[in-house]
Amino acid sequence: MKKILLVEDDASLRENMEELLDLSGFLVSSASNGRKAIELAKKEIPDLVLCDIMMPEMDGYTVLENLSSHKETCHIPFVFVSAKTEHHDVRKGMNLGADDYLTKPFEEEELLDTINSRLNKAATLNKTLLEWHSNKGKEEKIRTLEQLKNFFDDYGKPYSFKKEEGIYNEGDHSNMVYLITKGAVKCYRLDEQGKELITSVYATDEFLGFTSLMDHIPHQEFAVALEDTELAGISKSKLKNILEENQHVSLEILEVMAESLSEIKEQLLQMAYSSVRKRTAHTLLQFSRAMGNKKGQPLKIARSDLAGAAGVATESLIRTLSDFKNEGLISIENRDIHILDSETLQQIV
Repeated sequence: MKKILLVEDDASLRENMEELLDLSGFLVSSASNGRKAIELAKKEIPDLVLCDIMMPEMDGYTVLENLSSHKETCHIPFVFVSAKTEHHDVRKGMNLGADDYLTKPFEEEELLDTINSRLNKAATLNKTLLEWHSNKGKEEKIRTLEQLKNFFDDYGKPYSFKKEEGIYNEGDHSNMVYLITKGAVKCYRLDEQGKELITSVYATDEFLGFTSLMDHIPHQEFAVALEDTELAGISKSKLKNILEENQHVSLEILEVMAESLSEIKEQLLQMAYSSVRKRTAHTLLQFSRAMGNKKGQPLKIARSDLAGAAGVATESLIRTLSDFKNEGLISIENRDIHILDSETLQQIV
């Protein structure tokens, strides 16, 4: 019998949900506030947590962060059940590592379908992890970075973002690591005047959200979709378990992170010492690579994003784009940029 921890401060709703879950064959424990919920979760290790957001003493976000940071409870599927329907509330919960989100009021069938879906997915994932542990010293299932990416595709939580939609904010807790399965993402910080300083651009099939695997430290930058984007997310704790059992993949991850640092250093050098012409050429090629633009396809990107990545004023960037257009390196149509001669742009860099 599967154990469900129900966290809800409304006594009437809590009793009704307890009865429904009990009649549906679940063993239910309940808590009226976040502090009691954490105590019960660590003591009983439920198979799934249903948690309200707005509660006295401790809100649901804090409950999730606490459980996600402990080895014994980090694997438990976590579903928010709340009347908060604002998009940023839902996004905050999912960024913290929640597995699903139900909005009150909901139908009984909707609640049970969500629970069963999350329990089934967790069982599949746990079975896979157990197989890896049992295969320690034998042939292991994940031996390459490509196999790790396939794991994200198969078992990661799917996320979809529209163009210019925020993925996470500076200061948000970083409980998830993502694989970009479609689209492109820019990361940036804000200077004292509120101007965007783009720190990196990520393309399809690249990882996003790496901070520390040891601590749930906050994100140090903002991440925004450059185009319609899809991600697959895995919690840090689960990824850490995988890497601990697969040394070769850990080394490949380190190599990816080292390459990312090298690209950032190159960008800093460009911004510090290169001419506006070189910076603009470098940025055009950078965004073209990240957004998967093939020859003849337009680069649909805001001039402010290009200027932010190049570290130049928007006016200077526009003048340089005009020069490149006159030289036949690019064409511009309805603000879309077509790269006509990438080889010459590379030579400029």
